[in-house]
Amino acid sequence: MVDSSKQIAKESKSSFYYAFSLLSPEKRDAMNTVYAFCRKTDDIVDEGFETDEVKYEKLRKWRIEFEKAIYGRSDYQLLNKVAAIIKQFNIPLEHFFELIVGMEMDLQHKRYFSFEDLIEYCYRVASTVGLMCIEIFGYKNKSTRDYAINLGLAMQLTNIIRDVGKDSEFGRIYIPQQDLKLFNYSEKELLEKKYNFNFRELMAYEAERAKNYFEKADQSLDFEDKPSMFPARAMQHIYSKLLHKIEKSDYDVLNNKIKVSKVEKVAISVGVWAKYSLVY
Repeated sequence: MVDSSKQIAKESKSSFYYAFSLLSPEKRDAMNTVYAFCRKTDDIVDEGFETDEVKYEKLRKWRIEFEKAIYGRSDYQLLNKVAAIIKQFNIPLEHFFELIVGMEMDLQHKRYFSFEDLIEYCYRVASTVGLMCIEIFGYKNKSTRDYAINLGLAMQLTNIIRDVGKDSEFGRIYIPQQDLKLFNYSEKELLEKKYNFNFRELMAYEAERAKNYFEKADQSLDFEDKPSMFPARAMQHIYSKLLHKIEKSDYDVLNNKIKVSKVEKVAISVGVWAKYSLVY
């Protein structure tokens, strides 16, 4: 099976594509490959109209093929390339397996009782990706791992806020049940996409949590590692801007499609790259 990792990243219109487009060719290719793996793993769960049982079986087979690539050779060209990148940059295997477990959680859990439960999910589907990436970017301080973890949590929480309406259409409610109860906003209201005062306050509450993780990420990143982390910093600025736009909309993510435009993503990515290239 022939698979173009660069094409997957480009066609996804992801912020990642713009953030790492200014890396060296070797690192850019590695990032495209890792992103393609993450995208394909996510697509098994999110795309198609198969039952969860069928998707779970596809995910199981994908994991087996990944293990074959790591310890031998897979029939999937993409997975063989991922295996080569893992060895080249010495990326811990646990991050890839944790990501797959996170995708399994999407099939097993449609609700999360507490914020602690949600954070476990966010770590597996987002922080693991950051932990993969920093090995490719290169770093000197262990605190950069905390940066990757916290940034992943912040970005995933931002995604959850933005997509709360769309996710509910597929029967998924990531907002913790405890929080819905705290703000007296029901699942029924969310499924009916009712924007009201309680919903606004609930989203503002979740946004503060996201901002808190953005701040923790900032505090974790050592000055010495900032230049090599410019793609991650670009992602941070893009998602911070997205969260700001959500706030400016008065948290009405149910009736507005809020996004950061391609032009804005490119401008942010180039700006961050220039800052760390010229200043450091």
